[in-house]
This record gives sequence, structure tokens and C-alpha cells, in this order.
Amino acid sequence: MHRTSGILLHPTSLPGRFGIGDLGPSARRFVDFLAAAGQGLWQMLPLGPTGYGESPYQCTSAFAGNPLLISPELLLQDGWIDPDDLSSSRFSNDDVDFGAVLPWKRRLLSRAVKAFHERAGDADREDYARFRETHADWLDDFALYHALKVHHGYRPWTEWRAEYARRDPDTLARWGAAHAGELEAQHLIQYLFFKQWSALRAYANSHGVRLIGDMPIFVAHDSSEVWTHREWFQLDEAGHPTVVAGVPPDYFSATGQRWGNPLYDWPSLAADGYRFWVQRLRRVLELVDYVRIDHFRGFAGYWEIPAHEETAINGRWVPGPGMALFDALRAALGDDLPLIAEDLGVITQDVETLRDQLKLPGMAVLQFGFEDTAGGFGRSSFLPHNHRRRLVVYTGTHDNNTLLGWWSLRDPATQHNARLYLNSDGTEVHWDFIRGALASVAALALFPMQDVLGLGPEACMNRPGTSEGNWVWRYRDDMLTDAAADRLRVLSRLYGRLPVPI
Repeated sequence: MHRTSGILLHPTSLPGRFGIGDLGPSARRFVDFLAAAGQGLWQMLPLGPTGYGESPYQCTSAFAGNPLLISPELLLQDGWIDPDDLSSSRFSNDDVDFGAVLPWKRRLLSRAVKAFHERAGDADREDYARFRETHADWLDDFALYHALKVHHGYRPWTEWRAEYARRDPDTLARWGAAHAGELEAQHLIQYLFFKQWSALRAYANSHGVRLIGDMPIFVAHDSSEVWTHREWFQLDEAGHPTVVAGVPPDYFSATGQRWGNPLYDWPSLAADGYRFWVQRLRRVLELVDYVRIDHFRGFAGYWEIPAHEETAINGRWVPGPGMALFDALRAALGDDLPLIAEDLGVITQDVETLRDQLKLPGMAVLQFGFEDTAGGFGRSSFLPHNHRRRLVVYTGTHDNNTLLGWWSLRDPATQHNARLYLNSDGTEVHWDFIRGALASVAALALFPMQDVLGLGPEACMNRPGTSEGNWVWRYRDDMLTDAAADRLRVLSRLYGRLPVPI
């Protein structure tokens, strides 16, 4: 793993006039900024279609792309919409307003689908046919799931009519035949997403920028995969989870976090040769160069919460699949899996052993290093003098306050220790933390865009344990300055992190 650095930014946070960041010109301008700043990495959150709370960690498919990321400007460029189709866009350039963006984008994509049927030439149709053939292992199931979800007013699949929820074969065949146009529309929308994404990835790679994706260990209950393969999950006869995922009380919450995702039936997955996981990782690696596995510790042991419990307090640790899963992944995909293990939280020896046996880099968050003072300041593994090379160091993650927001809430003793450690006068503490991350021996260093821009708590991407106001932050075009790029490039050169050609 080459020594380099980069920025954490979800595409929805990109600027633009269509209410949400997308895969169009602003994404390329961000790649240009990364290249000018000497950054070789762009890390993002999961890219699937969002469900509950518009969280990218509660996607309605483990394989599909988020239609909200499809660029209207690229649709116009490719001839799938007309200029008049964009004249009705009246959105704020600030935070994402999902309530306004969702219906507008759906109408726009319906026009694009209609235009494709009317205008597509032979080359486009052949490309689309290849896409459908390549992705047949998930695409048909997702299209049927999504079309039925729309048919049922976007309610969870457990609230659909019984014959649909339990996937009666004859019922599904009749419904699919009667609504073939709706299924075809979902196929085409996914084709448009993947076509735009592939072009963006090629652009990034051509500029020396590698992409880091994010794959949650668990999937959402209201998702195509759970509806299609109930045997892979611990569900009751009605399809509801009997136990759910989460974490015990920790840094973020005194009552823990009850995520609500259904837990896997690992023996069932093992009997199937872990086919779902092989298929899932293979598809993600077609989109990105590295994959951060969220909640890696769940492979060693996971927190099982009875579904009737309202908090995560009354859970228990249960052993995960361990090395058996990764043996199957390596047998199918190769020994050198380009993975990053998110090993934050309650980490035990079995988690570290699994991570190290796989030779995967873990994570360190600098903010934590100045708060983890058990036994005296300076002992925390999150501080740079305790780092190892096989590591990814972050100033913060999408779940943390911004550095300036975090700094404003720290007690005088913590601020004093940080200033001494970083040789900082406190006037530009966000740049002092970025310098500290770049100076680390860790192979990779990453910082949220909010920290590069020096933004306060109003720019938080997610506040764990809350359900309102998350996933909406966006930066403005004028924030992407040459001065910030120059400063990052100088520091990256100083600490030997300039990227190498791909």
C-alpha cells in the first residue's frame, strides 16, 4: 500500500444547482482539486439507494446504485433529456432537501428512460444489453423489489400484500408480466448510474486518484436482499427480525446504538459457500479501488440485540464467521483483498488477530487520541507516535464532529495537551491535525472535507443516535480554493505522500 493521503467526501456533498451532489461536472472538479492538492485518495460513503432516513448505511440494495447521484447535466449531454427538462429546478445550493429533490429526480429519470427507448442507437442498446447480462445476478430481483415497493406506497416489504411479501412465484410472475415497463425502467436507471459512475472512476484514476468505497457489514431489513433471501437472515415467519444489530454503550451513546439491521444466519450463508458475500464484494470492487468494511469487528463477534428491546443495552456478544468467510472471499477474488478494516469501538484480541492475519490496515482517529487518557496522556493507540505503518489515520470520520466543532467543546486540559503535542497555537487547529495525520507513519491519511475547509459543527455529516438533519451537508463551489489545494500539496510533499501514477 503506497504512502498517500486523501479526502473523505460523499458525492451528495458536492455542490451544484440540482439540490444534491451528483456524478457530473462538480465531481470532476473535485477530482481536479484532489490532483492539484497532491491527494491520491477519494473516500466516500456507501453508494446504494438510500432508505430509512436517507442514510447511506440503510440502503434498499447491497448492489444497486443511488439514482439520486445520477447527473442531470450528463443526461442532457448524452441526449436523454432536453434543456427544458432542467428549467424547473429551483433548489438551494446549501444543504440537501431530500423532500424536494426526490420527486423532481424521479420525474427527470422517467423522462430519461422514455427518451432512451425513443432515441437510443444500436451502440447504446448493445451496451445496455451487456450491462443487463453482466448484472443479472442482482438486477432483476432489485427491479422487481423496487417496482413493488412503489406499488405499495414505498412501505417496507413486510407491509405488502402477503403473496408479495412471501414471494409467491405465480403471483410475482403475473405481476412482473403486467408491469414489465416499470421493471424495465429500473433496469435502465441502474444502467445510467453505472455508466456515469464508470466514467467518473476512469476520470479519477487517470488523474492519479484512487477511490475508497464503504461497505456496511449489515444490510437494511427493508432491502431487496432480505426480501429475496430470507433464509440468509434471522427472521420470524412474518419476515420480521428476531434479533438486530447494534453496538453496546460507547463513546457515542450511553445506551449504545440499536441499528435495527437484521443479523445474518451465518450457518446458512456458510452452507451456501458465502455466495452473497463473494458476489457483494466482487460488485463493490468493480466500482472502487479499495473497500472500507464498516464494523469489521462483527466478523469476529457481533452485538446481538433482541428485536423487542428499544435500546442496545440488553444485548450480548455472539461469535462471527471469522476466517472462514475470508477464506471463501480470497478463494474467489484473490489473496490480496484491497480492504480497510474499520476497527473502532470495543475491540478485543480476536478482532485484532483476524485483522492482522488478513494483513489489513485498521483505523485510527486523531480526535480520540486526545480523549483516550486512561493511564495518562500519550498512551492512546490513536496518537501518531503509537501508529504502525499498516494503518489508516483520520482526523475524524463521518460520525465525528468536525475538528473545529470538536475543539470548541473540549475542556482546557484536553486543548492544552493537543496544543503541546501538535506544536499548535490553536488558531488553525484543523490544519495542525491534518499535519499530524500526514506526518504519521501510517500508510494512508484521510481527512473529511469539512476539516480541510475549517468548518464548524453546522457541517457535521452525521450525528450518531439522532434521526434528523443527517446526511444533508454540502460545500459551496467557492470553498474549493487554490490556496487550500496548494497548502495540502506542500504538506503532502513534505511528508512523502504525493500519489504515484495509476
